[in-house]
Amino acid sequence: MEDIKKNIEYLLSNIQTLHKKSFFSVNKVPKLVAVSKKQEDYKIDMALECGQKFFGENRVQEAINRWQKRLETYKDLELRLIGPLQTNKVKQTLNLFDVIETIDRERIAIEISKNLHEKTKTKSFYIQVNTGNEPQKSGIHPLEADTFIKYCINDLNLPIVGLMCIPPVSEEPAMHFVLLQKIANRNNLSELSMGMSSDYEDAIKFGATSVRIGSLLFGERQV
Repeated sequence: MEDIKKNIEYLLSNIQTLHKKSFFSVNKVPKLVAVSKKQEDYKIDMALECGQKFFGENRVQEAINRWQKRLETYKDLELRLIGPLQTNKVKQTLNLFDVIETIDRERIAIEISKNLHEKTKTKSFYIQVNTGNEPQKSGIHPLEADTFIKYCINDLNLPIVGLMCIPPVSEEPAMHFVLLQKIANRNNLSELSMGMSSDYEDAIKFGATSVRIGSLLFGERQV
């Protein structure tokens, strides 16, 4: 308990300090999104007891199992899908998550549009951009991003508010954060989900509005 409490306190303090020193200090302080995938339940409960409100999950079924009951107790949580979404899971996802960060192809965007209505829990969507053009990763090619963003907003009427990326492990993350920020600016998108345990400090310097932290908050996963 003590470690997770200290980790959260340190991360929140460091995020605030980095934000104040950045060129984006006039904007709101970036959100700390706790990446809860494959974490043991007692660690999730510790984070909740410490007041953590924002959680990111990679797998829809795992998230359903973990959060359905907890959401009855904790009414003010924000759940974000930060992993790939399959078309056959869209309805379930829209009923569980507040934010979906991983719209990465036309087919999934169309399926979301078909199932989106007033009572849908999900109110905000991000487009995932594959800034490193890595074949093994999901995401829109950067050169196709502008067209895809306009398609999602204008043709499908999706409430796209931001972009998300995962830089290549072997490259300097800063240039990927700059690229994502430029694409967002061109398209008047205000939210940038970028930065993880290894590179969140750089991400904040380049305008991240939320950072996705797993191991620095919960410790290393057992699985």
